[in-house]
Amino acid sequence: MFAFRDDVLQWAQSVAYEIRFMAVIMRSDTNNGMRERTSFVLIGCEMTSQYRSKKKDFVRRDTDSRKCECPFKFRGKPVVGGQGWMVKLMCGSHNHELVKSLVGHPYVSRLTKDEKTIIVDMIRSMVKPRNILLTLKEHNVNSCTTIKQIYNARSVYHSSIRGSHTEMQHLMKLLKRD
Repeated sequence: MFAFRDDVLQWAQSVAYEIRFMAVIMRSDTNNGMRERTSFVLIGCEMTSQYRSKKKDFVRRDTDSRKCECPFKFRGKPVVGGQGWMVKLMCGSHNHELVKSLVGHPYVSRLTKDEKTIIVDMIRSMVKPRNILLTLKEHNVNSCTTIKQIYNARSVYHSSIRGSHTEMQHLMKLLKRD
């Protein structure tokens, strides 16, 4: 029994993280008083569905997808009377092996707002990316951040400073100023 929908989502993601898979929202709806819809959230494994190509005629044979039609899913819905949310397991098995480590996983490895501010402050201080990564790992032992994400954050920061100018235009602007 959970107080709010967000509590159900947070619980699902924390349990999935401990077991080493990612829980995603497959479908959801909220009761807004129209057409007698009911609130619910259907949560499943990230590998639940099948990959759908954006271009129907184009098929690449040298790539693969994470999707393998995993049947794992559960449903969260409000308790009758509106005093919280309950969770019902629909299928509790996976048809794939669980990963050994979530390092480098697109969802788990995302930088938080706090980590982004730490990175920006350290970039301004001219700290090397490997030292920034070590600092982030010291702050959060369970962090799955990779060096590639540090380089990407640094690139985003530098392009935000440059604005719409190219690197050469920005350099010329700095040379005129100084």
